[in-house]
Amino acid sequence: MQRERSNMKKLSIAIPASIVSDTPHLREKTSKIGIVGRAAAIFKINEIIVYPDDPRASQKKDIELVAKLLTYMETPQYLRKRLFELSPDLQFAGILPPLRTLHHPLNRNARNLKVSEYREGVAVAQTKQGTLVDIGVEQPALARNADMQIGKRVTVKVKKAGLPAEVEPAKRDEVSHYWGYTVSVERPFGQMLKSRKFDLTVATSRYGLPFTGLKEQLFEKWKTAEHVAVIFGAPNAGLSEIAARENLKLEQVTDYIVNTIPFQGTETVRTEEAIFASLAVFNVCFNKT
Repeated sequence: MQRERSNMKKLSIAIPASIVSDTPHLREKTSKIGIVGRAAAIFKINEIIVYPDDPRASQKKDIELVAKLLTYMETPQYLRKRLFELSPDLQFAGILPPLRTLHHPLNRNARNLKVSEYREGVAVAQTKQGTLVDIGVEQPALARNADMQIGKRVTVKVKKAGLPAEVEPAKRDEVSHYWGYTVSVERPFGQMLKSRKFDLTVATSRYGLPFTGLKEQLFEKWKTAEHVAVIFGAPNAGLSEIAARENLKLEQVTDYIVNTIPFQGTETVRTEEAIFASLAVFNVCFNKT
């Protein structure tokens, strides 16, 4: 689903903190989150929400790990050393697959920049002329008469190629093509749904109605919604169980409960597998919106 300026639909996915709870080693946890990040980029997800799903356990560490890995993965490679300190959580970050989205450009030559192209950067210094911004080329670009917070990630638009390149501040929303995802940490399941006020919430569950039976009805809601959230359960607890932990009924707090993998051949479907399967189905059926 392309987020064009003429169609500012926002697509979020919500994943539980315990997505990594059944994986003992940090390397495997990192690999699993890498799959989630790739799925988000492939299907042009605008936001990944991480929510606590087990009130009986302290999930702070898992939430921090998932959010950090996803954010690291979304950050262009040339900015990671500036934005991330050395951390045990990133010990196996080298196995994370590259996103290869348009905001992760391979070009490192200022002469090959294109006027009006967008780049992600970090403000590195202030000068009399403006702010110097690292945009991943030989030397920082100049944002004339721009006052940016040093050390902060910014989106910029190229005004002049070559050395030194010149850029101007821009907003992510003005980029006409897919520009990566943001990562949000939310409150527990029920509170998240109440506070966020999504236009359409789709819960994925093996106990939901098969997608084929809901396709037309869901499509009508999907194409008019400005903000759609697709919600996924945990490895050891589906969304109905997660909702029940908060004394909620899933059908009362979500708009649709959909089974996107009917007739599954395995006893369980892992969260990262459900994300790929579900987003593939929605992409094929709703990509005109």
